[in-house]
Amino acid sequence: MTEPIVKFQNIHKSFGDVEVLKGINLDIHPAEKVAVIGPSGSGKTTIIRMLMTLEEPTDGDIIVAGRNLWKMEKKGKTVPANENHLREIRGDIGMVFQHFNLFPHMTILENCMTAPINVKKEPKEEVKKRSIEMLERVGLGDKVDNYPSQLSGGQKQRVAMARALVMRPKIMLFDEVTSALDPELVGEVLNVIRDIAKNDDMAMILVTHEMDFALDIADKVLFLDEGIIAEQGTASEVIEHSENDRLQEFLHRFRG
Repeated sequence: MTEPIVKFQNIHKSFGDVEVLKGINLDIHPAEKVAVIGPSGSGKTTIIRMLMTLEEPTDGDIIVAGRNLWKMEKKGKTVPANENHLREIRGDIGMVFQHFNLFPHMTILENCMTAPINVKKEPKEEVKKRSIEMLERVGLGDKVDNYPSQLSGGQKQRVAMARALVMRPKIMLFDEVTSALDPELVGEVLNVIRDIAKNDDMAMILVTHEMDFALDIADKVLFLDEGIIAEQGTASEVIEHSENDRLQEFLHRFRG
């Protein structure tokens, strides 16, 4: 078995007096597709926000490709990571947010190009070519000069995916990317994620309420409940054959 590309080691996270994560241990291997399910407030989004360096763990270690994300060595001592260290590791991680987070004053092509040019200092022409390829891949090759306000919610979400792919991440994070969409737009976004899952060798972590979709693409499913991983296994084991009462109650709400 290859070394995990992501390791959560006894991760705790509190917001004030509220402990949201209570000792998460998790290994994610290169190219593994992991779906995270669970009720609101169970800590699902917090897990991926910590990987994206948007939230810092209260305790524990997150290891990404063999390097401690939130800590670094300095003069023989372990100290909190500085911004350069965080930025360097974060360069391997792409995230697609629930609410797109596109720049409204930029065309969708410019939205895709800005990070590789400004963060990774890549040549503009090379980035432009790759951005157009990714926009074509998500079915938006004819919209390169449009602005986000001219697109539907589903199209905006597909731009957000193209933008993340342009960065060539080793790990892709999806935070309930269909929950803000009208029901008729959900399918087009899930189809793009399905294509990425089947054809790209990056690891993926998906926080989702789409159970049939998780069954279709996930190698592993985690059920989070009250800040712990209450159940984990293959998609079939967790979604179809678990005897965990809390999980059964949760699934019943989504699958009827």
